[in-house]
Amino acid sequence: MHLLYKGNPMTQATARHILVDSEAKCEELKAAIEGGQDFAEVAKQHSSCPSGRNGGDLGSFGPGQMVPEFDKVVFSGEVNKVLGPVKTQFGYHLLEVTSRS
Repeated sequence: MHLLYKGNPMTQATARHILVDSEAKCEELKAAIEGGQDFAEVAKQHSSCPSGRNGGDLGSFGPGQMVPEFDKVVFSGEVNKVLGPVKTQFGYHLLEVTSRS
């Protein structure tokens, strides 16, 4: 069941992320993933977020449920592409939007 907003279903996204403490580490991991390493495996090995155990999976969420810097990228960035680094109060993130509707 979709929540309705002015007659349209609310936007939902699913995403995964990797959280590290430096922009340099974020860039290094992004290059590794773009070079063929599996996003989920890199998340399991390097992410400081508890979601790293699940390959960085954040599940499904709507606008406003994550910090603003995160939201902006998730709801405007390209789907199935590694995005970032994105700096938030928690550190530096690599994001991959796996679906958006």
